[in-house]
Amino acid sequence: MPKTQLFHFPLLLFTMVVAFAAAATPVALQFKEAPQFYNSPDCALVVDKDRESGSDGEPSILCSDRALHVAMTLDTAYIRGTLAAILSVLQHSSCPQNIAFHFVASATANASLLRATVSSSFPFLNFYVYPFDDTSVSRLISTSIRSALDCPLNYARSYLADLLPSCVHRVVYLDSDLVLVDDIAKLAATQLGDNSVLAAPEYCNANFTSYFTPSFWSNPSLSLTFANRKACYFNTGVMVIDLDRWREGDYTTKIEEWMELQKRMRIYELGSLPPFLLVFAGNIAPVDHRWNQHGLGGDNFRGLCRDLHRGPVSLLHWSGKGKPWARLDANRPCSLDALWAPYDLLQWQTPLALDS
Repeated sequence: MPKTQLFHFPLLLFTMVVAFAAAATPVALQFKEAPQFYNSPDCALVVDKDRESGSDGEPSILCSDRALHVAMTLDTAYIRGTLAAILSVLQHSSCPQNIAFHFVASATANASLLRATVSSSFPFLNFYVYPFDDTSVSRLISTSIRSALDCPLNYARSYLADLLPSCVHRVVYLDSDLVLVDDIAKLAATQLGDNSVLAAPEYCNANFTSYFTPSFWSNPSLSLTFANRKACYFNTGVMVIDLDRWREGDYTTKIEEWMELQKRMRIYELGSLPPFLLVFAGNIAPVDHRWNQHGLGGDNFRGLCRDLHRGPVSLLHWSGKGKPWARLDANRPCSLDALWAPYDLLQWQTPLALDS
C-alpha cells in the first residue's frame, strides 16, 4: 500500500461526468459541499494533529486502533449514493472526526476524479482510495439474474482483508445505496464472540433454499454444506468484519473456491451473495435488524416500492433494483425515498451533448 495519507483538496465547485448504463448520453453532476462535523467533547483523541499525515514512525488515523474504520466501494455510477451515505454516517456520529473511510475503486477507474469528487463535498474527510484489480475476480464471475450484480466491484468486499493494510483490524462494510439514522459506533461495537469472522443481521424466516439451485441441493456432497449449521440468510451490504480473523482463516480463498465451482456447475443465481452464505451462514454474530432495513429498492426485476420491516430503524438500505436517486429524478419516487433525499448532495445535473 502507498504511504498512508489524508486528502485535503481545496474547496472547489466540482463537476463529475457520469455515463450511466441506462442513459443515452453522459450526465454532468455537480455536488454541494457538506457541513463540517466535529467530535463531541467526550470523544477520544485518535491522532494528534502533527501526526495525522502519516509521518515516519507515527500512524495516521487510517491505521489507528482507536479509529472507527468504514469500508465502501467507490465508482461513478453510484457516487451520488456514496456521498449520501457518507453524509448520513457523519451527521449521526458522536465522534465523526474519528472515522476513517477506506474506499475501494476499480484499478481502471479515474482515481483522481473519484478522490476529488469526495473531497469537494467532504474537504476534511479522513479517507484513502485503494485500487482493486478487478481482472483477478472477473474470471470467476458467473452471470446472475441482474447484470448490475455482475460488476466486479461488487465482489471487492471479499478482498478487503487483502486490500486494506494489516494495521486495520476491524471494519464496518457499507453498501452505497443506504443511509444511517443512528450512530455508527453502536454498530461498530458489535461483539463477534470467540470465533465469528463477521456480524450482520440474520433473517431466518427467509427461504434459504431459494438462494441455491436444484443442482446444488440434489448433489449429495454439496447438500451437506450446511448440515451442522443453522444457516440463515444475511445481507452482505452491512457487515462488521474482523479482518485479522479473515486473514488467518484465508476466507478470500474459500469464497473463490465456491466461485470456481459455480463456473463448472451452476449452484446459485444471485451474484456475490451466495459465496458469502456458503462460507459464513450459520457462523456469524447476529446484529439487530434495525441495522439493515434492506430491500427498499424492491426486487431484482422490477424494483417496486416496499415498506419498512416492523421494528425500529437505524439504517435504511435500498438493496434491489430501484435506487432512490433514480426514482426521484424520474419523478416516480416511492414514499420511503423521501427519507434518502435529505442526504442527497447533488447540486445539479445536466445531459451532455454528444459530438456527432
